[in-house]
Amino acid sequence: MSATTTLARDLAKAVGADGVVAPESHLLTDMTLLPGSADAVVLPDTAEAVARAVAWCYAHDVPITPRGGGTGVAGGAVASGGVVVGLGRLARVRSFDPLLWRMSVEAGVTTAGVQRTARESGLFFAPDPGAAELSQIGGNIATNAAGPHAFKYGATGTWVSGLEAVLAPGELVTVGGPIRKDVAGYDLKSLLVGSEGTLGIVTAAWLKLLPAPEVTLPVIAFHADTSSGCDAILRVLGHGVRAAAIEYLDDEALASGAASYAPGVPAGAGFMVIAEADGAPDEAERVRGELIEALSVGAIGVHTPRDREGLEALWRWRAGLAFAVRARRGSALSEDIVVPLDRLAEAVDETVAIGRRHDLIALSFGHAGDGNLHSTFLISPESDDELRRAQRASEELFALALSLGGSVSGEHGLGLVKRGQLGRQWGPRAVELHAAIKASFDPKNLLNPGKKLAF
Repeated sequence: MSATTTLARDLAKAVGADGVVAPESHLLTDMTLLPGSADAVVLPDTAEAVARAVAWCYAHDVPITPRGGGTGVAGGAVASGGVVVGLGRLARVRSFDPLLWRMSVEAGVTTAGVQRTARESGLFFAPDPGAAELSQIGGNIATNAAGPHAFKYGATGTWVSGLEAVLAPGELVTVGGPIRKDVAGYDLKSLLVGSEGTLGIVTAAWLKLLPAPEVTLPVIAFHADTSSGCDAILRVLGHGVRAAAIEYLDDEALASGAASYAPGVPAGAGFMVIAEADGAPDEAERVRGELIEALSVGAIGVHTPRDREGLEALWRWRAGLAFAVRARRGSALSEDIVVPLDRLAEAVDETVAIGRRHDLIALSFGHAGDGNLHSTFLISPESDDELRRAQRASEELFALALSLGGSVSGEHGLGLVKRGQLGRQWGPRAVELHAAIKASFDPKNLLNPGKKLAF
C-alpha cells in the first residue's frame, strides 16, 4: 500500500470516507492559477472534523493548506504537497439575532450569503471583496479582505467579534464571541484575522451587523487626468465629507471598461472617481451634495444616478472591471499596494512609468479613500517573457510603495506571490516578533507553510 493511499485511508477515519477527495488541480490553486500539488484533499463538514484532520497531520508531520472559495489573488491557497483542508462544507448559519445585530456563521458561508441573510432583516454586512458569490467568510477573515466600502466601514476584521479556530496540534479554540467589547487578554482574535491560515484555521465567526442605510446615492466624476482627479479626492477628505466609498480608475483602467459603462464616458476623460453617500435620507442627500461640490471642481462631467437600478448597475460594472482589464491582453499581474493618500497621484503615475520601463501596458484602479491601488501589468498568457517582465515590474512597484511610506499589501495578503516582501517593509525587531508569533502558534511550521513569511 502506497504512502498516499495510507494517508487517504487514515484521513477518511478522521473526516469520513466522503470527506476525502482526489487532489484535482482546481482544488490546489486560486485566482493566481499558480500550480499546486497535494497528497490528499479533505472536505470536513464540521469544525470537529477539521480538528481531527489537523491533529492527524500534525502528529505525522504533514503540511496543511487551508482553502476557502479559491478567490484569493496572492497564492495563499496554493498547496505544495501535504493535505489541503477545504472549508466549503462548513456552510451553516449557526445563529442569527437580527434584533441584536449579530450573526454566527461557519467559515464556508459565502460573503453574498451573509449579506443576503442580513439584508432580509434590514441589516447589512459592509465588507464587499470581489466574487461575493464564491468568496467565503473564512477566507475573508484569513486575508482581512476589504473592498470599496471599507473606507467608511472598515475591513472584515472590524466586523468580527469572535472566532472559532483549529490551532496546532489540532485543538478547537474560541476567542471572543457575541460581545462587542473584550480587553481581558491579548488580542488573539486580531492575530488570527489576516494570518492567512498560518496560525490556525478559522472554522466559524461571530459577525457584527448594522442597520442597512436607508438611502445610497452615488456620485461619479470624470476628470481629464490623474492630477485633477486626485486633487478632487483630497478635497473630499479635506472638506470632511463622510463618503461610504471613494473609488478611482486611471486612464487605461477607464479605457478597459468604458465600452460597458452604460451612461457613457465623456470625451477627454482620463480619470474616474466613484463616490457614494449613504445613511438616512437627509444625511445621504447632504453628503451627496458635498460630494458633488468637491468632485465637480475641474471635472469634465459628473453623473449622479438616483434609481436603484442605476446604483446596482454601477457596482456590477465596478465589480467586473478586473475582468475587463484582464481581457485586454488575456491576463494580468495585479498587486494591491497602499500609499498615504497625499501620495496617491505619484503612485498612479509611477505605476504607468514602471510598466513603460518594462515595455508593458500598466494601469491602476482601486480604493482611493484608503490609498489602495490595484496596480496592474497587462500580459499575454502565452508569453513567459511578459510574465517575467511583469514580475520584475512588481518588484519595482513594491519598492515604490515603501518609498512613499506605504505597504506592499492592503487587502490581498502576502501568500506566495509577495513572500519575503514584509522584510523590506518592517525593521529587524518587528520581523523577529513576526517569526516568533508564527513559531508560538505553529512550532512545526505545518500550517500553510511558505506563506506570510517576512524573509
